[in-house]
Amino acid sequence: MSGSPEDEPQRLARNINDLLQELRVALAGVQILFGFLLSIVFTDTYRRASDVQHGAHLVAVAFALIAMALLTAPVAWHRLLFRQRQRPEILRVSNGFAIVGLGSLAMAMSAAIFLLADVVLGDWPAILACALTVAGFGALWFILPLRQRKH
Repeated sequence: MSGSPEDEPQRLARNINDLLQELRVALAGVQILFGFLLSIVFTDTYRRASDVQHGAHLVAVAFALIAMALLTAPVAWHRLLFRQRQRPEILRVSNGFAIVGLGSLAMAMSAAIFLLADVVLGDWPAILACALTVAGFGALWFILPLRQRKH
């Protein structure tokens, strides 16, 4: 940049580009997790899994699906509205989608950890592993950044 301040359209364009770049990173993880979760049902081990494990798997798939929908929605909004002079609205809505999408991704990963720990360690260790995973994501992705916000 030449040192001159951005005007509003430039700032909005940069903010949208930054958001789309961030989503690209998150989407790679969601796609890998989603593909893995979908492939599990075709294994012999899955057929022998308990009802709790099937439930945990379904919860993980549902949250991964929600995360995928929310984290890709900003791309669709941008494509459909970018020439309609709606950048402020695209950015506002997309930011909300991204935050809820990350929360959904955290829940999908926590359910996947529960499933894995339940298979390997049993009930209570799985509950503890899931709770620690939820707490870790909550702290790293939400609590700590929100504490840094300037009011």
